[in-house]
Amino acid sequence: MKRYLLLAAVAFSVQAQGQMFLEKTPEARHWADSVQRKLSKRQKITQLMVIRVSEKQGGKDVFFEEKVTRDVKKYKIGALCLFQGEALKQAEILNKLQAMSRIPLMVTIDGETGVGMRFSDVKPFPNQLTIGATHNPQLAYLTGKAIAEQCKLAGIHVNYAPVVDINNNPANPVINVRSFGEDKNMVANMGVQITKGMQDNGVMACAKHFPGHGDVSVDSHYDLPVILKSKEDLEKLELYPFRKLTEAGVGSMMMAHLYIPAIDAEENKATSISKNNVTDLLRKEVHFNGLTFTDALEMKGVAKFYPQGLAAAKSIIAGNDMLCLPGDIKGAIKKIRQSIRKGEMSWKDIDEKVNRVLLAKYNLQVQKHHVVDTFQLVQKLNKDVYNVKREIYEQAITLADQKDEDIFNFSDSSKVAYVAIGAANENDFAKALNKEFKADVFLFSNISTENQQLELLNKIGVNYNKIIVGLHGYSKNPANNFGISTASWSLLQQLQQKNNVLNFVFGNPYAAGNIVNAKNLVVCYEDDPIMHETAMKVLKKEINTSGKLPVSISKAYSYGTGLSVK
Repeated sequence: MKRYLLLAAVAFSVQAQGQMFLEKTPEARHWADSVQRKLSKRQKITQLMVIRVSEKQGGKDVFFEEKVTRDVKKYKIGALCLFQGEALKQAEILNKLQAMSRIPLMVTIDGETGVGMRFSDVKPFPNQLTIGATHNPQLAYLTGKAIAEQCKLAGIHVNYAPVVDINNNPANPVINVRSFGEDKNMVANMGVQITKGMQDNGVMACAKHFPGHGDVSVDSHYDLPVILKSKEDLEKLELYPFRKLTEAGVGSMMMAHLYIPAIDAEENKATSISKNNVTDLLRKEVHFNGLTFTDALEMKGVAKFYPQGLAAAKSIIAGNDMLCLPGDIKGAIKKIRQSIRKGEMSWKDIDEKVNRVLLAKYNLQVQKHHVVDTFQLVQKLNKDVYNVKREIYEQAITLADQKDEDIFNFSDSSKVAYVAIGAANENDFAKALNKEFKADVFLFSNISTENQQLELLNKIGVNYNKIIVGLHGYSKNPANNFGISTASWSLLQQLQQKNNVLNFVFGNPYAAGNIVNAKNLVVCYEDDPIMHETAMKVLKKEINTSGKLPVSISKAYSYGTGLSVK
C-alpha cells in the first residue's frame, strides 16, 4: 500500500528551535518591555497564571465563560488552558476573550494526542506508546507537525506535550500509554522529533513531567507519588530524555508532582515546588533556559499538603515561570506578595519571569491576535487525523508470536469464528470478519457470566478450524486487571487450549502479557475503526507487520519483540 504522502515531505530541523521562543530581538524586547512597564505589581503576578476554560462535570462539558471573563478583566490573567468541549464553542469563547483582553492571552492545551484529546468533535491522534511501537522517528515528527497545524487553527500557542517520562513501571496508573516506551534512547528520539514537528510549525512544545514520572504506582492527580531512587539512578535513566530535549531546544517543560528525597528531602514536598528541582537541577545542571510550567496545582499531589495560594507562592519561589490552574487567584496573589515581603523571593525575580513570558508571547505571535476562523473548523481540525493514524497503525501493529505457520492462510473452506471479548455489540472488526471470511461472531462482554462462558465454549466446540479472538474495550489503567472481568479472563485462557487460535489485543499492550500460552498474538495498541481496518489488512496479508513492542509485557514478550507474518 502506498505510504501517506505527507511523510515524504518531512524534513528534520537541526536548529535548536525552542530558543527562538525567547529570542530577544530588538522588536521582541521593545514589545515585552513596553507591556511590562504598564503592568501593576498584581498584574505582573497574574501574567504568570494559566486558568481553566472548561472541564467535564457529571459527563457533560461545562464552560466557565463568565468566570474566566471576570478574571481576565479584573486580574489581567496571562494564559488560558483549553479542556473539554466542542471546537466551535472553544473558538467562540477564545475569540471573545482575546478581543476583550488588554494584554494578549497565551493559549495552551494539554493535547498529547492533539486537540482531539480535549475537543469532543475532533478525533485524537494515536497514543504516544503506539507511536513508540513504530520505532520510526519520522512518524513522531509527522504527528507533531499535524498537531501544530491543529493548534494554529484553534488559536493555541503552547501544547503540553510530549510526555518524555520513561514507562518502566507496568503498574503506573497515570503515564502508561502516554509514554513512548521503556527505552530511554527511543523515548528521547521520539520526543525530540515530535517536539520539532510542533516547533518547526510555530507551536511551543512542553516536555513533561520533569524530572520523570514513569516509575510510580500512584496517580499524582490523587496523591503524592514517591520515588526512592538515588540521584545517580535518576541521571542514568529518567533525566536522559529531558537533557536530550533541552539540547534540541524544547520551548518549555512541565514540573511533576513527585516526592523524591534524593532531590529534596523535605517531607511531602513535591518536585514542582522544590527549588532543588526547578532551579538547581533543571536550570543549573540540565541547563534548561525555556519556560517552566507547574503541573496543575489543583492536583492532590501538591494540593493535599499545600493550600492553593501557598502552592502558587512555593512554585514561584522554586523557580517556575507559570502556574497552571492555581485555583484561588486572590489567595495566590496574597501569598506571593507575602513571600516577597519575607525575602523568600524578590520583585526582580517576578520581573524576570514576566519578561520571559512576554518574550514568548511575542515570538509566538500572540500579540497579533489572530481570530480563530470558525468556518468549517471541525472539518479542518479532523483533516489529517485519518491518514496520520493509518500510517502509524500500519507500522505499529505488532506480531508478538506466531507458532502456527498457517494461521494467516484462509481458504474458501475455512470455517471461522470470531470471539469478541469485552464487546457488547459488533464492532468494525467483527463486521469485517463476517463480510470477508463469513465468520460467526460471538460477543462476550465484561458483564457476561461464567455460565455464558461455558455456553460459548460449547457452541464453538470443534466446529471451527480458525478461531480469532479479540480483546476489546478494556481500561488503559492496569488496576483491577484493566477492568476485564474474571469470566472474560477465564474465557480468554480457555480458548488458548484450542488449536488455530489467533489473538488480537486492542488496547494497552500490557494486557497481552496476561494471556497464558498464547500461540499466536497480535498487539494492536488501540481499539478504534482504523485499527480494526489495519488488523484486517494484516489478516489478509495486505500489509506486513513491522511494529516492535515499545515495552516489555512479560518474560516471553520483551522490549523490541516483533515478527513478520509468515
